[in-house]
Amino acid sequence: MFPSDTFLQFFLIFQFCLGVIGNSSLLILYVYTFFFKPHFKKLIDSVFMHLTIVNMLTIAFRLIKDIMLSFGVPNFLDDIGCKTVLFSFRVSRGLSICTTSVLSTFQVITITPSNSKLASWLKPRLSTWTFSSLFCSWLINLVIYGYMLDMVIAKTNKTHVGSGYSDGYCQNKHFGNQNSGSFFSLILTHDLFYVAVMVWASLYMVIFLYRHYKRSQHLHSRSISSQSSPERKATHNILSLVSFFVLIYCLNNSITLYCFYTKEKIPRLESINAILTACYPTICPFFLMKNNKVILQLASSFSVLRMTCLQSSLHG
Repeated sequence: MFPSDTFLQFFLIFQFCLGVIGNSSLLILYVYTFFFKPHFKKLIDSVFMHLTIVNMLTIAFRLIKDIMLSFGVPNFLDDIGCKTVLFSFRVSRGLSICTTSVLSTFQVITITPSNSKLASWLKPRLSTWTFSSLFCSWLINLVIYGYMLDMVIAKTNKTHVGSGYSDGYCQNKHFGNQNSGSFFSLILTHDLFYVAVMVWASLYMVIFLYRHYKRSQHLHSRSISSQSSPERKATHNILSLVSFFVLIYCLNNSITLYCFYTKEKIPRLESINAILTACYPTICPFFLMKNNKVILQLASSFSVLRMTCLQSSLHG
């Protein structure tokens, strides 16, 4: 075994553990807030909770297979296993893209002044719009990837040559079939639509933040600046999250396209692509934790307790 293989195994396990711990901790935090801190509860938390759940599923259904493959476990998935794992992974990843898009649009509606006709119409209906969007995302992804179930089988030959989907355990039923390319184009179109919405929302938020900065600089008013501080922090946070997602998505899809259309498959490149795919759902909870009120309150309480203990020890 090469040192690079050992490093890859370690990194895959580390990423899996970090992603599961981060997302499960955040999910527990939202459940705790829902039951014990209802005054901290906000509508956007339901979107965050949904994103956390689908991110956990994406990590599990993507990385477990690649961890087993890196350790050389033979025949880990049969036909049913390939269909189940790939369908679950693609649906959860698609939902992660859709939810991030809903999240960025939600923030755009929130920060848009109420004197705008569209904003004044949407804001009272924000709850209905959010849940309808998430429900439609589930339906769209289940329908699109339901078609994939008949296209995937367990790998029959270790050294496949030809364009199409193939990894360590699974492959296209008909390697090099034109239908595979058409289906891949459909998935790409679906993803790019939501990415385009994210980019539009991000540009709107950048313009909003810039205008707010110029206005506060012009007025030199501390009250205006502090009044919208939580709103600005949330916008900065979501903007960072969306920017990170778009960057990872572009890198991930570039490698996926290359792996799909190249004649000779490179197993190590597939493993690198798996790490990239799981990168966003792994880092995402730590972005979301940064401005969580419960965490900030706990951090503040811990800081006060530490200062009290330090003062007691000095006086003692």
